[in-house]
Amino acid sequence: QVQLVESGGGLVQAGGSLRLSCAASRRTFSSYLMGWFRQAPGKEREFVAAINWSGGITSYADSVKGRFTISRDNAKNTVYLQMNSLKPEDTAVYYCASSPLVSTVVAAYDYWGQGTQVTVSS
Repeated sequence: QVQLVESGGGLVQAGGSLRLSCAASRRTFSSYLMGWFRQAPGKEREFVAAINWSGGITSYADSVKGRFTISRDNAKNTVYLQMNSLKPEDTAVYYCASSPLVSTVVAAYDYWGQGTQVTVSS
């Protein structure tokens, strides 16, 4: 069993920044692709960003490209999401997840955190 615990969410004004963290209990953390997803009220969960095992390959949704940066520290079993230039439409619960495959699809991810709320006020 793997536990993923997100932190760093909160309330921020439009144009501000937040950094989310996701700590994993998995001993083989460095072998897995990690992703961030988000879900706004009444909407489906959507892909935000993903990073491969080494951190050398990243992928972003078009809506966050140029504003968000995903990174990982395998020594700390932690993945990060730096969010800059936040917009009200970024308001959602943000989830981290792990996958053995390179994918932007929710179904490809087998372990999920409990989520952290990000609220961006206008």
